[in-house]
Amino acid sequence: MARLAEISPDAEGSAGVGAHVGSERRRGRGALSKRSGRYEKEVREEVDDGWGSMEGLEALKTNFHVEKPRTIITRNDSPDISFDRSINPYRGCEHGCVYCFARPTHAYMGFSPGLDFETEIFVKEGAAQLLERELSAQNYTPKVIAIGANTDPYQPAERRHRVMRSVLEVLARAKHPVAIVTKSALVLRDLDLLAPMAQEGLVKVALSVTTLDPSLARVMEPRAATPERRLDAMAKLAAAGVPVAVMTAPIIPAINDDEIEAILSRAYAAGAREAGYVMLRLPLELRDLFSEWLVANFPDKARRALSLVRSTRGGKTYDATFGKRMTGEGPYAWMIGRRFELAAKRLGFSSTTTRLRADLFEPPRKGPQQLALF
Repeated sequence: MARLAEISPDAEGSAGVGAHVGSERRRGRGALSKRSGRYEKEVREEVDDGWGSMEGLEALKTNFHVEKPRTIITRNDSPDISFDRSINPYRGCEHGCVYCFARPTHAYMGFSPGLDFETEIFVKEGAAQLLERELSAQNYTPKVIAIGANTDPYQPAERRHRVMRSVLEVLARAKHPVAIVTKSALVLRDLDLLAPMAQEGLVKVALSVTTLDPSLARVMEPRAATPERRLDAMAKLAAAGVPVAVMTAPIIPAINDDEIEAILSRAYAAGAREAGYVMLRLPLELRDLFSEWLVANFPDKARRALSLVRSTRGGKTYDATFGKRMTGEGPYAWMIGRRFELAAKRLGFSSTTTRLRADLFEPPRKGPQQLALF
């Protein structure tokens, strides 16, 4: 049965942890609960009323919703990131990464940032056509478009819906620069587009590797590619001439922070030549979702992990201040930064990022041109 409860924010302005959905129902999922988002006046929780009312419920399935956005290129002016525009082919992500900072965005759709984020996926229908229109605008100035900055463009839904593929085809025809971030080996499907684009300096791909331990990866990001498959994808991309980077992100205190050097070493051997990292970020509902996951899976490490997180955020679990939100501050954050820098330098990672070309850009749709008189 469902129980209604008023949302009661705590000291940091976030609702408390909700009731866990049964383990069999959420098998293969990352979050433990599906508490409603922050914009809802009521919270619905599934609880057993003592009569076995929860028994026999079907496992959670992935549902797809068609979203028809008015625009497809999202703009930003954040000084913390190197791009000012991005594309997200999907809203929500079936990979189920419990730490995903994009989870709170599902509240805008009236869904839970928890289990709904990974089971209620919005497919942006007509993305390629919108992109053609926006790239063809008379006042459009080409700059690198980032794809994968919010949710993974190569998540399982892409095999069926191919939104990313259609977007990439438009960018390839227009000779438009693009930077891709993913943790999926499905990116190799598009090598026929990526390799020629790379030859013209139009693309680079970053693979996110959070751990080399497959058991830990299964717990943190249950439906993403295994660490070995990501490293294999790096090797095949690099062999095809595509510039490859590794993202050790996020670094989770007491959980995967001991793997920084090992991940960088394996990634460099696979062909990655650029590297980056991000400290764990816990905005809005993500704080409680991550905390309940941590207590359930690492009860002996939970207290220390959360204490270290707070030490990097001025005593809070999140600080959105520009210049701090990606790397944090304080002794622990400083130590992580120095370890990363020293390992990257020792291995030979480039200290500069690959610059992509924008001078080859050709608008997909050319407007009417005046005929020559002679």
